[in-house]
Amino acid sequence: MDGMSFDPLRLENQLCFPLYACAREVVKKYKPFLDAIDLTYTQYVTMMVLWEESETTSKAIGERLYLDSGTLTPVIKKLEEKGLVTRRRSPEDERNLVVTITEAGRALRARAVDIPEQVGRCMAITPQEAGTLYQLLYKLLGGISE
Repeated sequence: MDGMSFDPLRLENQLCFPLYACAREVVKKYKPFLDAIDLTYTQYVTMMVLWEESETTSKAIGERLYLDSGTLTPVIKKLEEKGLVTRRRSPEDERNLVVTITEAGRALRARAVDIPEQVGRCMAITPQEAGTLYQLLYKLLGGISE
């Protein structure tokens, strides 16, 4: 094979690899800020959903975060242990787990409000580039078929 042929198995030819590596590196940038409020990244994004909605089902949280119940259930349990959320079965359908933010969970929002800006300062892209990347990633995410 000559050097000009496209090799589909070369790492540099993969879209998935820079997405994967970038996601890992960005999440690493969150760690010191999240350690200060005693949350993991997955707990943080779960709390973001609850700061918006106050009460929702674990299924709805999983859909928003692209997480399956096997990943999300221990996260919600841990948040409940920390006193940030409560869980209960829906009286209408006991298969549905309703997750409600507590007062402590609401109060945590004030301590987290600066995290996006702090992490943003660690990024080597302009706000305009970030906006373009955001749009492209959500376009890609929306176009991935199951």
